[in-house]
Amino acid sequence: MAHIEKRGVGKWRARYRGPDGREHSKTFRRRADAERFLATVEADKLRGHWVDPTFSKVSFRDYAAEWLGSITHVRPTTRVNIEGRLRNHILPTFGAVSLGSIRPGHIRTWIAELTAKGLAAGSVASIYRTLSKVLRTAEIDGYIARSPCIGIELPKEQLRDEMHFLSHEQVALLADAIDDRYKALIYTAAYTGLRWGELAALKTERLDPQRKTVAVVESQAEVGGHLYCGPTKTGATRTVSLPGFLSKMLQEQLENYPSSERRVFTSSEGGPLRRNFYKRHFKPAVVRAGLPAGLRFHDLRHTCAALLIAQGAHPKEIQVRLGHSTIRMTFDRYGHLFPNLDERLRDGLEAGFRKAVRKGERAH
Repeated sequence: MAHIEKRGVGKWRARYRGPDGREHSKTFRRRADAERFLATVEADKLRGHWVDPTFSKVSFRDYAAEWLGSITHVRPTTRVNIEGRLRNHILPTFGAVSLGSIRPGHIRTWIAELTAKGLAAGSVASIYRTLSKVLRTAEIDGYIARSPCIGIELPKEQLRDEMHFLSHEQVALLADAIDDRYKALIYTAAYTGLRWGELAALKTERLDPQRKTVAVVESQAEVGGHLYCGPTKTGATRTVSLPGFLSKMLQEQLENYPSSERRVFTSSEGGPLRRNFYKRHFKPAVVRAGLPAGLRFHDLRHTCAALLIAQGAHPKEIQVRLGHSTIRMTFDRYGHLFPNLDERLRDGLEAGFRKAVRKGERAH
């Protein structure tokens, strides 16, 4: 039975038995505060929201280490990013703080401090999501009654890094400016929209020359000089169709540059592609082709989207081809390339109305 007892001048101890069967207590300066505390405890017990106070005293640093050890399903690059966010931005503020004492106000202040340091809105959002996942898991595990990550407003993202969209002619210029070994790689990136990691991990058995398709099943990541192959970024597989010229070009690629590891694209030494491809081969080819200096390899993926939109592809088709998790992501990235979409909808409604009017007039 919960009760309050006086423990000297200005000390009132609230005692109760928790759902765990053990007795717990907390001392207050005023009896009224002790009574409110017990009322809250009893209400939490009835709702099933009671949390063992010893759990909520666990430091964020200790729980975050436990949480990090439990996430074995993430890609190596994702783990490195998470560890960096914890080490550089989250633990310096919340590491020594107990889980139960973190409040929404503390998080809002922390968000403001990150923004004041000049971090991009996207970076702040990524750091916050890591904090939120840790605290949400602490809630699920019963360390806290509710995550304090509620009602948190994040800074709005500004314009992303400038995207570059190449024309068919510019893609050809780039392919002609790079070593012959990588010509098919440039065309494949620009005409299929595969990510760098998906291209680097592509195996010969994923190509189907009869159907002119490529199965996108895995992705390669490079962390600390080590290569890892795992699921694609979204974890989903997809099949992408190949233009006839590209299917033939890839067959020639396999004949001219065979790989003992059955890789479609390999380095100049015959091994797996690595990040140094960008500096050694891609950027020099960009300069030789006279293309914008800021052109990145990832812009070939953007180019694929632009080329598809120019020929009237539906956003859903683009989503599937590029492997976006949602069609909203497709619109967020490339919506500005659909300038006539609303006009086409307007014209379609107009045509439907006119057709109905003419039909009605003929009936009379």
